Amino acid sequence: MAIQVTLDRVLLERRMSLTELCDRVGVTLANLSILKTGKAKAVRFTTLEALCRELECQPGDILQFVDDEEDGTAANDAKASENAAE
Repeated sequence: MAIQVTLDRVLLERRMSLTELCDRVGVTLANLSILKTGKAKAVRFTTLEALCRELECQPGDILQFVDDEEDGTAANDAKASENAAE
């Protein structure tokens, strides 16, 4: 995955629970949990804005770009896709 979600780290630094954050932001616990575990496919800007407002942080504090090519994951995924197509 190229984008990592570091919401758990920010929550820990703020000493805030996921339940407290969902109450403040107005997003369901289930949706915040999906985001926190990195399983979300997309994030609305309004949600990101609300998270940053309540956590008093910047989007880069919650989201981080990780280059898959550095650890070889992208190359391995591409090879696996090519082999599956044959």
